Amino acid sequence: MNAESEFARKIARHLDLGTADLRPGTLYRLQQARAAAMGNLGAAESTVPDLVTAGGPGLPGNRPHQRAAMFRWLAVALFVAAAGFGYQQWHAVQQVNEFEDLDLHLLASDLPIDAYLDRGFQNWLRSGEER
Repeated sequence: MNAESEFARKIARHLDLGTADLRPGTLYRLQQARAAAMGNLGAAESTVPDLVTAGGPGLPGNRPHQRAAMFRWLAVALFVAAAGFGYQQWHAVQQVNEFEDLDLHLLASDLPIDAYLDRGFQNWLRSGEER
């Protein structure tokens, strides 16, 4: 016997004690209403998924453990997106640093500025990159 059925049994006993002062006709109507409710309980459970509306209990993600799982997946997706964006930014900064180093080496060399403006020198630099 699980705790839920024990709790339901205690509630039923407590409710039965409260009906001791009622007239027999009222007790009979309450008994009929209880029987009708218990009879409809099985039918209501089988039709709930067919009658679910927005935000109803049958929708996926509407139970607490399903919501927690959904939020965990959302957190993982956000982490992956943030990691990808961070990697892209880091890679862009690395490229800028490489270009800065290349410019620094070119400007710090002993060649005169006219050599950099010469077309033949630019072609020679391009051919050096291909090797």
